[in-house]
Amino acid sequence: MRESLTSRETRPSWSRGSFLRVVAGTGGAALGVVLVSRGVAVSDAAPSPAQDRRIFQFALLLEELQSAFYSDAMERGGLRGDLRVFAQVVGGHERAHVAFLRKVLGPAAGPARSFHFGTDTSNPQRFGVAAHAIENLGVAAYNGQGAKLTAGAMEHAAEIVSVEGRHAGWIGALLGDPPAPRAADPGLDANAVLAQLKATGYLG
Repeated sequence: MRESLTSRETRPSWSRGSFLRVVAGTGGAALGVVLVSRGVAVSDAAPSPAQDRRIFQFALLLEELQSAFYSDAMERGGLRGDLRVFAQVVGGHERAHVAFLRKVLGPAAGPARSFHFGTDTSNPQRFGVAAHAIENLGVAAYNGQGAKLTAGAMEHAAEIVSVEGRHAGWIGALLGDPPAPRAADPGLDANAVLAQLKATGYLG
């Protein structure tokens, strides 16, 4: 896999191999909020390789949920027109994010999760509202954790969150909402993000 999701020429000299070794290393107990029994946790400790790993595990949960959401919507076949194009394109992006994070984390990624979306992926109206919510939640989650990453890991996270912001703007425009409703997007801490994830009922 390439060094990052963007071209090698636009990146500083942070090698893929060193990044994988830093983030996928083992050791250190997970701190902060733990989601159910899956060991997904983040903390408020100073940036460190161990904390990079925990935050990327947290990001992987979000990306796997988004990827599964769009895949399920495409398989159910209820979307037409612009919503279907959105789901197809964004689903491809989310699968790329999942693959990237799993490559970075290696064995620390753990097994794939299962999700249950009910009618949110079969009904176009419910799909639009849910997609808007999970894309904006993804942006808030990355913003909330970005400053806790080491410099190299933060660069990779920034590449992803900028795309998540475009997703949120796109689906907002399709729903008739302002694509950029504010001058700055706030971040959410892990507790708030995980509470919202649990409230969706999507987590298996």
